[in-house]
Amino acid sequence: MNRIDAKFKELKAKNEKAMISFITAGDPDFETTAELVYSMEKAGADIIELGVPYSDPIADGPTIQKSSARSLKHGTTILKIMNCVKSIRSNTEVPLVYLVYYNSVFKYGIEKFISQCREVGIDGIIIPDLPIEERKDILKITDKYEVALIPLIAPTSKERIKKIVSNASGFIYCVSSNGVTGARSEISTNMDEYMGIVSNCTDIPKAIGFGISNAKMAENLKKYCDGIIIGSAIVKKVDEIEDREEMLENVKAFVKSVKAVL
Repeated sequence: MNRIDAKFKELKAKNEKAMISFITAGDPDFETTAELVYSMEKAGADIIELGVPYSDPIADGPTIQKSSARSLKHGTTILKIMNCVKSIRSNTEVPLVYLVYYNSVFKYGIEKFISQCREVGIDGIIIPDLPIEERKDILKITDKYEVALIPLIAPTSKERIKKIVSNASGFIYCVSSNGVTGARSEISTNMDEYMGIVSNCTDIPKAIGFGISNAKMAENLKKYCDGIIIGSAIVKKVDEIEDREEMLENVKAFVKSVKAVL
């Protein structure tokens, strides 16, 4: 069983929701990336997303864009990320997911990328700019290597939701609001209507992300889903504090506060 499936099964048995945290791989360096993964897991993160930095991340707001730029400036490559994950995987069984843009996968080689995901211990991939019409070929390869292809849906997807979630695995990434990533003070989407449509279309676990910035927001949204995704609020903490030990403790405390309400 894929680590993601096993984790959601375990959480359901405990009547808990998943805390899914995001950081950008290689920001500020790979040693810190590994330490962040371990710290977040200790704090209660159930699944960890690693962003593969890209020069034009269309789904990401300023905080993650800057994080990607810092990582790329330090010479981050996909091969270096794969090697970092391989090292991380030797120390933990926490489910790991890549958030990666299609051009990076295509340029690297689709089968090469996905086969290496399997080799190093990546459990799923999210490709935010992969059109549903182009998904078929990648799906064959992810199925072959047993790597979950996690789709994104948005409040505007509506009549396309059923098609988007068909053949999905891992979980459904439910974008909370229209627009790009970034911490928000409130979510204005009609979650009852939106998540009701999604639930009618699939039994796969559903996680809500984009804009969730604190434990209170996570607590308010948890009734609609099986997991909460937080990225920008964590990435901002990585950027704000120069002392690594202090930063790791700050991130750990934040993740722990969110997991406590889930």
